[in-house]
Amino acid sequence: MFIQTEATPNPATLKFLPGRVVLAESTFEAKDAQGAARSPLAQRLFDVPGVSGVYFGHDFISVTKAEDGSEWPQVKPAVLGAIMEHFQSGVPVMAEGGLEAGDDAAEEFYDAADHDTVVTIKDLLETRVRPAVAGDGGDITFRGYKEGVVYLEMKGACSGCPSSTATLRHGVQNLFRHFLPEVREVQAV
Repeated sequence: MFIQTEATPNPATLKFLPGRVVLAESTFEAKDAQGAARSPLAQRLFDVPGVSGVYFGHDFISVTKAEDGSEWPQVKPAVLGAIMEHFQSGVPVMAEGGLEAGDDAAEEFYDAADHDTVVTIKDLLETRVRPAVAGDGGDITFRGYKEGVVYLEMKGACSGCPSSTATLRHGVQNLFRHFLPEVREVQAV
C-alpha cells in the first residue's frame, strides 16, 4: 500500500492520501483521544506520540501534530505506519454507530426570513468553497447567518491554520458578497 502525503497551508497539519475512500458519505474530526473513541483508525493515530488532531475526508486523512516540540520527521513515519496497518487489518474506519446522524451538522441558526439567502450560501459552500478547502486537507461548514454575518466552522487542516483568516476574509467573504450583497461579513466559530 502506497500512501501519499501533501503539505497543507497549516504547518502543523499534513494530509495523507491512502489511495482509497476513507469516509464515503460524511466527515469526522477528533481533537483529542477521547473524541477518537468512535473510530478505530483515529484511536490508532492518537496512539502515535505527537498527534493532537485527526480529520477524515472522503479520500484523505489530515493529521495535526502537537505543539509540544513534536516534529514531522519523527511523527510522519509513525502516522504512515498506523494508517497502513489499519487499512491492512480490514477493521472499519468508524466503529458501528460511530457516525451518528447529525455529527457533521451542529445546530444551525438563522431567521426563517433569510431562508433563500442561506440556501444560496450553502450552495456556494458546497460547489465552490468546500472542494478547494478539501484540497488543502480541511473542511468548512455552515453554522449560521444573522444580520448580514455568515458563521462558518473550520475543520481539519483549516482549524487553527494561520492562513484561514485570510481565506475567510479575502476568499469566502468576497465570493459571498459577489453573489449576495446582503452579506457583510464572514466569521469563524
